[in-house]
Amino acid sequence: MKKKTGKQEVLSGIHSVFEALKAGKREVYQLFVSQDRTLSRVKSIIAEAEKRNVPVAFKETAFLDKATQFARHQGVAANVSPFSGGNTATVLKKIESGACPGFLLIIESLEDPHNFGALIRTALCAGVDGIMVPKDRAVTPSPSVSRASAGAMEHADICLVTNTVSVIKQLKQKGFWVAGLDAAGETPLFHADLTGNLALVVGGEHKGIRPLVKSQCDFVVSLPQEKGVTSLNASVAGGIAMYEALRQRSGVT
Repeated sequence: MKKKTGKQEVLSGIHSVFEALKAGKREVYQLFVSQDRTLSRVKSIIAEAEKRNVPVAFKETAFLDKATQFARHQGVAANVSPFSGGNTATVLKKIESGACPGFLLIIESLEDPHNFGALIRTALCAGVDGIMVPKDRAVTPSPSVSRASAGAMEHADICLVTNTVSVIKQLKQKGFWVAGLDAAGETPLFHADLTGNLALVVGGEHKGIRPLVKSQCDFVVSLPQEKGVTSLNASVAGGIAMYEALRQRSGVT
């Protein structure tokens, strides 16, 4: 068994645990599998754990219920090291060494783990290079976010930042254009130029982008909406904006 050092947490759910094993960003100390689970997907997780010399223990469902605090574990859980966030400098260095313009997502004061998980998964699918989130007073990478992202969080470069405004200023110095996403934005999304080095700022569920952060954006875009609703869910709006950026950056007309 791998030696446990420092803090640890419990991941639960087939996708979260499997992707954590594949990503290799965490230490996985032990895998727990419900005794009545024989699905092929669970067998794949066991095989991956054994390949990485992670001990596997078969437990009663009640044990997993208690270990995961009654989360929807699907008969699978694992003791792991905490998620290790990246840093802005490393992400920028990776972008600078590549041939394509950088694409970053800045998330402002999000509170719902499900929204965060959905944004992370969409960001990976849309080719985002890194995700910046506030270190304090906002949802941060956690087992529940990993589960909501169907394990995508385990592969993402997520940077916990102390000061969003300072990060934006740093990105501007590196040649990034910063686009805020807000229902009152003066530029319709489909009229905005989202090519080149881009940082997209998505606000929180209740207050959106803070005024100080919004003032640092080069432009603020809005989504076209029919009458009847005031705004879209943060993860839905962010997903639409990211895929419009992907469309433009891919040269698709």
